[in-house]
Amino acid sequence: MSGIQSLLAIGAVWLFALVTINFNSTVVHNISIEVENKVYLDAFSLADDMIEEIKQKRFDEKDTLDYKPPIPDSLSFIGPEFGETKRDLFDDMDDYNGFKDTVGLPYVEKFLITTAVSYADPDNNFNGNYGSKTFYKRIDVKVESLDNYLTNPVNLSFIFALHSR
Repeated sequence: MSGIQSLLAIGAVWLFALVTINFNSTVVHNISIEVENKVYLDAFSLADDMIEEIKQKRFDEKDTLDYKPPIPDSLSFIGPEFGETKRDLFDDMDDYNGFKDTVGLPYVEKFLITTAVSYADPDNNFNGNYGSKTFYKRIDVKVESLDNYLTNPVNLSFIFALHSR
């Protein structure tokens, strides 16, 4: 084998090595994106499940099938009532204010779910924490990864209205 053939063989091996390294890094990058997408999907599902659970509760402590509070000032304050310290004791939406729960899934990650409830301002696109009582409540659910699998937390918000009869 002459010097030129040797040089061509070394160049071919070097080129093959570069292509292999580039291919491997692309595969690893795609796998990490796939895992991150699955984790985001899990976090979104947990936030949605929390909102669906809250939807099943009454709007307010004073809200019943026979009675709807006539004015916003007659609604209760945000937060759980005395003795409602566990999730299974929550009977209305605002009991979830300040609620935190850690959820572990069958594989690696653990999530922290945080819930905030506030009265919403109907004149300001329901944004922010409105200082007065209204017939609208805003639920904000935040899901964070405790194992740092998520670069950003998942935030879901939902507006509930007290329907009059």
